[in-house]
Amino acid sequence: MTTSDTNKLMDGAALAKKVLKQAAAKVEKIQLTVSVTPALATVLVGSDPASTTYVRMKQKRCQAAGVKSVAIEMSAETSTDQLIEQITNLGQDSSIHGILLQHPVPDGVNERAAFEAIPVTKDVDGVTAGTLGRVMLGMPAFGSCTPAGIMRLLAEYEVPLSGTSAVVIGRSPILGKPMAAMLINAHATVTVCHSRTRNLPEIVAQADLVVAAVGKPRFVQGDWIKPGAVVIDAGYNEGNLGDVDFEPARQHASLITPVPGGVGPMTIATLIDQTADAAAALEGVKL
Repeated sequence: MTTSDTNKLMDGAALAKKVLKQAAAKVEKIQLTVSVTPALATVLVGSDPASTTYVRMKQKRCQAAGVKSVAIEMSAETSTDQLIEQITNLGQDSSIHGILLQHPVPDGVNERAAFEAIPVTKDVDGVTAGTLGRVMLGMPAFGSCTPAGIMRLLAEYEVPLSGTSAVVIGRSPILGKPMAAMLINAHATVTVCHSRTRNLPEIVAQADLVVAAVGKPRFVQGDWIKPGAVVIDAGYNEGNLGDVDFEPARQHASLITPVPGGVGPMTIATLIDQTADAAAALEGVKL
């Protein structure tokens, strides 16, 4: 890898360290002001290996920032009603400041209904309809962690968004849709594409900014990328593969996120930082 190639990489891991340091400072201020330690409850249903790994990573980052991690593990046979009851209890627990339901949940559980049991004030993962509505309207909210982390990454690298032609590939309620809303609020002109989009390569080739969140390894081809475009790979697939065919795309892009080390660390850092913010708001501490 040449120096010029290295300069193209957007180092999400390095920025995540800065964000976690900022979160730790917030935690310290809350502790000094009201003698309360911010707490994040992680709810894991079942024993999916990937989900278990993600939860452990989040718990480890919590500890690094001084946030208390409360692990709730439920069996794969848990019903929707049982899960909602657990989340409701956490929502009513004043010692808990943020709630994360690790997704996806097992088949048979109504994930959306479980998400909606999370109070907006504790929705630090940005998954509820109330949060998404506030994000779309440009109101204060804890944005979905991956798109919110991407926005911080774009700001860190001073990527101009106003007037920019942006393409978001993916329309999930916790990534593609809030990503589009955040970019629109930043005055970008946004096209949302998905599995049924016609002429996708031609649409991507017009974009100054491409956010790939389609969930398919190496789906976005390098020759789709407009020379000088910024490429954000929000995918993570088996074998440490993103949604973008990285090496060919890097030849065209001015900036690109690697997988791993790009968007992933920012997602977790944003979660921890938003937990600190939620704790401050709930405890009446001005940061």
